[in-house]
Amino acid sequence: MRPALRFHLDGAPVEVTDLHPTTTLLRWLRATGRTGTKEGCGEGDCGACTVVVVDPAHPERGPRAVNSCLVLLPQVADLQLFTVEGLAQGATLHPAQQAMVDALGSQCGYCTPGFVMSLVEACHRPDLRQAAPDDWRLDDQLCGNLCRCTGYRPIRDALARVAGTSPDDAVATSLSAPPASPRGSLDYQGDGGRFVAPDRLEDAIALLAEHPDARVVSGATDLGLDVTRRHRRFPLLLSVARIDELDGLDEAGDALRIGAATSLSTLEAATATALPLLHRMLRYFGSRQIKHRGTVGGNLCNASPIGDLAPVLLALDARVELASVRGRRRLPLSEFFLGYRQTAVAPDELLVAVHLRRPPPDARRGAYKVSRRRELDISAVSAAFVVHEIDGAVAHARLAFGGVAATPVRAIDAEQALLGGSLDADLDAALAALSAQVRPIDDDRGSAWFRRTLAANLLRGFVAETASVPFAPLAPGHSATVAAGSQPSGASR
Repeated sequence: MRPALRFHLDGAPVEVTDLHPTTTLLRWLRATGRTGTKEGCGEGDCGACTVVVVDPAHPERGPRAVNSCLVLLPQVADLQLFTVEGLAQGATLHPAQQAMVDALGSQCGYCTPGFVMSLVEACHRPDLRQAAPDDWRLDDQLCGNLCRCTGYRPIRDALARVAGTSPDDAVATSLSAPPASPRGSLDYQGDGGRFVAPDRLEDAIALLAEHPDARVVSGATDLGLDVTRRHRRFPLLLSVARIDELDGLDEAGDALRIGAATSLSTLEAATATALPLLHRMLRYFGSRQIKHRGTVGGNLCNASPIGDLAPVLLALDARVELASVRGRRRLPLSEFFLGYRQTAVAPDELLVAVHLRRPPPDARRGAYKVSRRRELDISAVSAAFVVHEIDGAVAHARLAFGGVAATPVRAIDAEQALLGGSLDADLDAALAALSAQVRPIDDDRGSAWFRRTLAANLLRGFVAETASVPFAPLAPGHSATVAAGSQPSGASR
């Protein structure tokens, strides 16, 4: 049992005791007088609370901007944490701060600390060193920060000045330090709550067998809302974030294994060449802050009917691997979702990994989502398609959708309508089968008619898009999303 949480804050060691594990990092920062980090929405949407973390065990991943309102305090144990108050050296501003001043990027100033911390991450992104002014990655870097008064042009100008410059700051010092030894496990108790983060899978499933009512957590982008919006205090949290077996993407020929605790930003970087179809959806999944914390397993086990990973993974015939003290088992992702917010995971099981194979290189494939905003928004409808034709006849078809039923679904009847025929010539038959199968509902994001019409139009759009350039992966900054009105659309948590 560890009686204290230890981490480094702006270069200085910190020790925290006696706080409940559901205390958020933002709440602790502000309660201890570090009010430069602002509290805005409390939901990970505005970015005012952005801070930067560095994992000494993985310095190669660089600094990561995260929403401190959705980070539980035990989750920063053994990490390096940087806030806006630790950037300047005396009267000398950090380059990110100076760029905001020089570009006139701040008016009321409330959002400015969060923007500055997103710029600090950008400073240490080597892939942005030669970024063109219209590079989509610059937009992606800022999409998790909301400004209501300055406007984005001067802030984006500030970003362009510092992106990839690698300044000699405290963050660089933490990145250049020798990799830390393995962090080991964490078992922290405070104010009647317990947070356990084993570093071995067998320890995690043993604890879950003993405490099947424990709440499993990884990135906490969803559970954090239970804390900040519903004011829940969980008596026992089981974190899987320290288990190496659950982290990362492994390739063996055409087969890929994705660990359940792999962050979405790690997956996005790894799939740029390994699996462009998935990379394309991840571009609009959410902000950098959300993708740095959200995980593959968390998104799937959340079982939202509008989760953006599920349709792509369904189209790729993914299988999930589950583990418990009783052993391991695999099942198709198409059998994983049992009902609204319900999965096939037993109370004593953990999702360990997702297994899939790349589609044939000549398969027609596409991923799409429709939402009211281009950036950082929840889907109304999302879809992913993989269709392989041999000698002009469809030999394999996977048509998957989110937002058209109580769970993410494959349009199996529409797939069957295509098999043996032609995607272009038999589209009407597939559309008729699709219309008969989907069962969307009316809600604030769209009517049932709207969703049913969108589902059909996305399939039509896929056929048109892949007919002109059938097998070329499409650039993530362009047509991965479709407008709900006339603008490209956005992301989800």
